[in-house]
Amino acid sequence: MLVRLMYASRASASIDQEELQSLLRQCKSANPRQGVTGVLCFSSGIFMQVLEGGRMAVNQLYNKIVSDPRHTDVVLLDYAEIRERRFAGWSMGQVNLQRLNPAILLKYSETATLDPYAVSGQASMALFEELVATASIMGERG
Repeated sequence: MLVRLMYASRASASIDQEELQSLLRQCKSANPRQGVTGVLCFSSGIFMQVLEGGRMAVNQLYNKIVSDPRHTDVVLLDYAEIRERRFAGWSMGQVNLQRLNPAILLKYSETATLDPYAVSGQASMALFEELVATASIMGERG
């Protein structure tokens, strides 16, 4: 059974671009072995991520994230059984914030800032769907 999980968290310490790329490399290496795909967005110390895959693999990965000391204030935004993956092309894609049109953020929230704590899980998922549709995701596919 496939599931899609979306969560948000705050970085417990400052994360620079090099650390973020290292984290993405780890995901891209480990996730395919577990059958997990997804997309990550990181902005102003906030992670927002969608994970897709088998229920057990996604749940185990989420529990690992919750207990990871690099994350604080972990909040489950959405969890659903799905028939097919929406982010199947990415072992772990990353939102390209340089290509992100502020109007897309304003469409789903009060300000043009990424803040999943201030919007519903449905709005956050709709934002990710639009990011895929507008090719604002970067990283190697597969």
